[in-house]
Amino acid sequence: MEPEGRTSPEGPETPESAETLEPPETLVSRADALMEGLRADLERLAAIPSVAFPGFPPEPVLEAHDLIVSLLREAGVPAIERIDLPGTAPVIYAEIPPPEPGAPTVLLYGHYDVQPAGDEALWLSPPFRPTPVPGGGLRARGVADDKANVIAHLGMLRLYGGRPPVGIKLVIEGQEEYGSPFDDHPPSDPGRFACDAMVIADLGNLRPGTPTLTTGLRGTCEVLVEVRTLAEPRHSGAFGGAAPDALLVLLRALSTLHDACGDVAVPGLRRDPWDGTTHTEEEFRDLASVQDHLPLIGTGSLGERLWSGPAVTVTGLDAPGVDHAASAVVPYARAKVNLRFHPLQDPYEARAALVDHLRAQRPFGIPLTVTPGDTGPGFEARTGGPAYRAALTALKEAWGTEASFVATGGSIPLVNGLARAAPDAEVLLFGAQDGMCNLHAPNERVLLSELRNTVVAMAAFVREYAADFAAARAARNLG
Repeated sequence: MEPEGRTSPEGPETPESAETLEPPETLVSRADALMEGLRADLERLAAIPSVAFPGFPPEPVLEAHDLIVSLLREAGVPAIERIDLPGTAPVIYAEIPPPEPGAPTVLLYGHYDVQPAGDEALWLSPPFRPTPVPGGGLRARGVADDKANVIAHLGMLRLYGGRPPVGIKLVIEGQEEYGSPFDDHPPSDPGRFACDAMVIADLGNLRPGTPTLTTGLRGTCEVLVEVRTLAEPRHSGAFGGAAPDALLVLLRALSTLHDACGDVAVPGLRRDPWDGTTHTEEEFRDLASVQDHLPLIGTGSLGERLWSGPAVTVTGLDAPGVDHAASAVVPYARAKVNLRFHPLQDPYEARAALVDHLRAQRPFGIPLTVTPGDTGPGFEARTGGPAYRAALTALKEAWGTEASFVATGGSIPLVNGLARAAPDAEVLLFGAQDGMCNLHAPNERVLLSELRNTVVAMAAFVREYAADFAAARAARNLG
């Protein structure tokens, strides 16, 4: 771990004290004054193709790292380090000490790597040329996931002149999208990641203009299913009807994963009712690009199907391609199956349920070879504590309406690592993305209004959280 440099003790010019920032209109006006610079920095960062997948050049990843370090220095962060672990991009770790004894410490998380652009022919503009979009936003790969959230952290620090009313620990990693050994690192160094609350800014609102706290993340695992029935292909006319077709065997096994309505039919997978906010069916159909004449699959609320219940997807299938298929009985076929499971279900229990179900299948009397793959736990945040209350106040202040609560089927493996390192810390998940931002898809975009409101929300959150700690300390002293 090497020092990334130091800012002078004075830092940049410090604005008035936190007390003068209490009026919401003052906080908003300060954020508005920062937006031109924040937009420019977001454009600079989004123009860097920082893809950390194998086969992509490492130089852009390091360029993004260095730009963020420079921006943090300019924002007045006094201590910045680089965490280098084998097999992953460097992690930015930075600290601002609490302004006074007894003030809380908040850990802020984001990542500077991005997904590959995919088929660039599907983009309306080059994926790494940030381009204005209607409605006041920017289009680029990674501009929402997760570079806007990194810039939102920066905006909060600038708003307070590098001296927020709480202690700050920043963790900005560089290989979140591909998967990183850093996911399991925080518990090995709990003192470094100790905090009272953490803001995981790798997601955002259900829809633009709707402040949203994510309270649950589904877990995930993968399983490989293989069938081999013949030593090699055989003429379908001469042997079909008696020779076992590996593809038919596999398809029959895969069909047992769901019932006639499309609900997951694997015993042992947890499903609970969902009582938070969710998409409307029309909204979801549009987001998922479901063709107008087709129904959705499964029963129950969308929240159950998407967040508090399991989902099984066949993500890959190896079999002869249609265009070059021979008239032959298929001797070998395999599939990759992805499972998303309830946030509180044990990941190994969930994976075992899927593996046991598939191994129990004997289509036409033929066994399957089932190989368990990687698994990652879900997460469900505790609610009702002082950080949670402060976040509700902050989100309402920023967006002018009460916060909604959702879960997500996506996974953020590092959340569990950080939670194990700081088991008493409250975990808050919110940010500048929104459900319509084309996450991981062509034409990803972020709305500048969502970025601005996220800066306001983060600034209001640390103000409210510090005030809550101060009030609690005063009450104890009086007692």
